[in-house]
Amino acid sequence: MNEARDAVADLRRIAFLLERAHESTYRVRAFRTAAAVLDRRDADEIAGLVRTGELVRLKGVGEVTARCVTESVAGEEPDYLRKLEETELPPLDEAATALRSAIRGDFHAHTDASDGGSPLREMVQTARELGHEYMVITDHSPRLTVANGLSADRLRAQIRQIAELNAELGDGFRVLTGIEVDINEDGSLDQDDDLLAELDVVVASVHSKLRMPRAEMTERMLTAVVNPHVDVLGHCTGRMVTGNRKRPESQFDAGEVFAACAEYGVAVEVNSRPERLDPPKRLLRLAVEAGCSFTIDTDAHAPGQLDWLRNGCERAAACDVPTDRVLNTHPLERLLTRTR
Repeated sequence: MNEARDAVADLRRIAFLLERAHESTYRVRAFRTAAAVLDRRDADEIAGLVRTGELVRLKGVGEVTARCVTESVAGEEPDYLRKLEETELPPLDEAATALRSAIRGDFHAHTDASDGGSPLREMVQTARELGHEYMVITDHSPRLTVANGLSADRLRAQIRQIAELNAELGDGFRVLTGIEVDINEDGSLDQDDDLLAELDVVVASVHSKLRMPRAEMTERMLTAVVNPHVDVLGHCTGRMVTGNRKRPESQFDAGEVFAACAEYGVAVEVNSRPERLDPPKRLLRLAVEAGCSFTIDTDAHAPGQLDWLRNGCERAAACDVPTDRVLNTHPLERLLTRTR
């Protein structure tokens, strides 16, 4: 008889691969919920539930997840997992592969404190498993109520939580404090200045009034870029290229905005989300010519999405983004020296 597999690990791996493939949230949730339910039980108890047929009666465990657990307990790779593992990602070219290998962390990731799907610990655990040396937690700011943006008090609580987690980890991996702060219509930032000054990294993004006239949007973005708290300009055009939420690029003077980014040391984000892929390649090349620095980020809202960095690396390499101008290829201390 085959030795039993770790059923909870198999369920989490399935959820990770579904998230990486950008599958529907409800499907991912089924596997993450079942994993959470069974994580409270040891292997012998799980095996007993399988033998007695009680497994499927547990709240949070459905027929599909129960079948996967049954196969794991029998020492077999779940058929569902095997099929996902066999779905190979398209190969990257040499330049993109080299850039991906140089990436040390992710500057833009969300937790369930705002509109992410998983708690801080789960996001951090996945980042470590992917070989990251650090990651920045950038939940939304309060104005974005649809994304459960963090008030000043909730952000302070998260800063304390991250400090406690870093003390607990103690293995060289570092969780950095951050925020994806809304750029208000007048270019001001949607969080207290003194609190922004405490954070390791501030990503500033436009999420509202994306159809502002070109001149007004340019001024709005320039006001944010010159703000001394801003480290990264997030998904600069706000476009959506796939799915039900397709929308065109915001209109602004990219040459002027990128020149300001280069002058004030604000990195231009290469957003790796499949529905964003922002900025477009023509603007990415313009930012390179302007002398900008960059971050290649996943904008992950789930653990499996942390593996989307390859999307941004592929586009950055195609546009000749120099590796040494990508901030998240830098060692942690060099990075913090710059952002501080």
